[in-house]
Amino acid sequence: MKKVLSVLMVALGIAAFSQSAQAQTKIGYISFNEIVALMPEAKKADSALVQFRDALIQSAQEKETALNEAINKFNADSAKMTQAVKDVKRKELQQKLTELQGEEQRIQQELQKRQEELSEPIQKKAMDAVQAVAKESGYAYVLPKEYLIVSPPGDDLLPLVKKKLGLK
Repeated sequence: MKKVLSVLMVALGIAAFSQSAQAQTKIGYISFNEIVALMPEAKKADSALVQFRDALIQSAQEKETALNEAINKFNADSAKMTQAVKDVKRKELQQKLTELQGEEQRIQQELQKRQEELSEPIQKKAMDAVQAVAKESGYAYVLPKEYLIVSPPGDDLLPLVKKKLGLK
């Protein structure tokens, strides 16, 4: 009986210690996308990305215009060409058309690469601020708000991180 009682006491002590440890563990959450969107660097990056996209599109449009002009010239001058010259010109035009058809995919790849280059330092700065606030405020865990279904209102770290980054 004494043995059962001492095992029960140890179990109760462990349970009490576990509950007090859990009570001391602070869990916070933040909308990382929201904090990044509020940063002035993100607005500058978005603007730079739009300008880059516009330049890529303009370049593709210029290539398309040049191809259309070359096709029109070929159609106008083909009556004067030998069959061998026509075959070479057609092959060149077909190659340019194939390149132009791949232009949209190339633009998307260039945009994605540029977006990653621009966003990496911004996300790092935001993540560093979140980690600093968590450490300063004693949070053991910080979860992404977008994935939480139920969360306590007092543990939203957005105001603290905004203050840390000097955002309004």
